[in-house]
Amino acid sequence: MGVSSGQATIRLGTRSSPLARWQAEWVAARLTTLGVQVEMIHITTQGDVTTGPLGQIGGQGLFTKEIQRALLDQRIDLAVHSLKDLPTDVVPGLKIAAVPVRESTADVLVGRYSSLEELPQGARVGTGSLRRRAQLLNKRPDLQLLEIRGNVDTRLRKLDAGDYDAIVLAQAGLSRLGYAERIAYVIPPQTMLPAVGQGALGLETRSDDVQTLSLLQPLNDEATHSAVIAERTLLHSLRAGCLAPVGAWARMTERGMLLQAAVLHPDGTQKLVAEALAPPQQAEALGRDVAQALIDQGATALISAAHANR
Repeated sequence: MGVSSGQATIRLGTRSSPLARWQAEWVAARLTTLGVQVEMIHITTQGDVTTGPLGQIGGQGLFTKEIQRALLDQRIDLAVHSLKDLPTDVVPGLKIAAVPVRESTADVLVGRYSSLEELPQGARVGTGSLRRRAQLLNKRPDLQLLEIRGNVDTRLRKLDAGDYDAIVLAQAGLSRLGYAERIAYVIPPQTMLPAVGQGALGLETRSDDVQTLSLLQPLNDEATHSAVIAERTLLHSLRAGCLAPVGAWARMTERGMLLQAAVLHPDGTQKLVAEALAPPQQAEALGRDVAQALIDQGATALISAAHANR
């Protein structure tokens, strides 16, 4: 971190994809209003130059490792992650300093059909996510689930070109990029639980960088931060990795923090569900408890099946 004319300067590392840039610029704008100068530094990650399916190339951390290395090497002071892309293993020397208010956690159907029920028999649905695929097959085993890669623009172009009858994307990404009008149907959580951390941003810095940690505190939303801690602890306790068919959604209710989670067989034939309530201060314990409830039902075998399918 440098200081210029009495004003703090944060070097923010970002990937160059449109969504990563949007996220970085959103954070930079908020820091600027707090009187912090932001220098943007672009970093190319393995995930940005990969063309194969993420599951086959060990997708965990593809979008984050190079940026985390830049933090540790002190080339940047701050990384802004989509929390659904950030592995749950702790990286020594780094810390999630702040989690801003969350966008929508929902997955959505994009195309000309306004519900899952409307999709014709055997419809071609594009998704690169094993979690989405398993939950769709659980509801509609007749669907033809096809791999789709690329950023949001690329995926929309492939849909428009007729490669798919519909595609499934995160509502947050479409909204952030100005494509909300493309949403045909918001898939309800009882049909499709989101990815761990979906819709939430994680602001990561070095754990000993006291100045950056302090400057980021005004951007932190306690309720969102507690929710993603519960979800990420659940995923870590399941030892599932962020590409496994695991859905989870934690949020504040009148009775406390509710965490709902599901683990599925990759072909959608089995779906285990569990939920629990706890005060937000006990987010980690909540994540461990719900993970244990799923393990007690046989989740480990389903996660192993997912790893074997890659």
